[in-house]
Amino acid sequence: MSKNEKILEILERNSDASHEQIAIMLDLTLEEVETAIKKYEEDGVILKHGALINWEKTDKEFVTAMIELKVTPQRGEGFDKIAERIYRYPEVKSLYLMAGAFDLTVVIEGKTMKEVALFVSDKIAPMECVLSTATHFVLKKYKDNNVIFEDDTKDDRQVITL
Repeated sequence: MSKNEKILEILERNSDASHEQIAIMLDLTLEEVETAIKKYEEDGVILKHGALINWEKTDKEFVTAMIELKVTPQRGEGFDKIAERIYRYPEVKSLYLMAGAFDLTVVIEGKTMKEVALFVSDKIAPMECVLSTATHFVLKKYKDNNVIFEDDTKDDRQVITL
């Protein structure tokens, strides 16, 4: 693995890592690290820096849903045009082209299940290219982006007394 790939891995695990820390970890100069990161940002490799929040530990009320879509690809444009129409909605947090039983997975957030259902029925399902939808609501997040949300490791050993 190249040193530039290692820079990306470090930033992916901890976006708060300073350029100085990365340089020390990889035995690089500060200038090498800053140049690499700047190029990755300019080239669109690094898209965003940020934090992963466990919203369940806050007062924010919302629901997350994953919607499976079967679609008819646009002639000459494939799935890209359909995806672009869908990802422009602010409710859409992620959108993936899939292989298998369905074509697209759309991850959306709403204030209530009803709001999500209305979004699907009013915005997604009526699209002429959408053949079917299946909505799955997220009940609990255990792990996201390699981060375990709750690691309440219990000691299941039984106490033995004499």
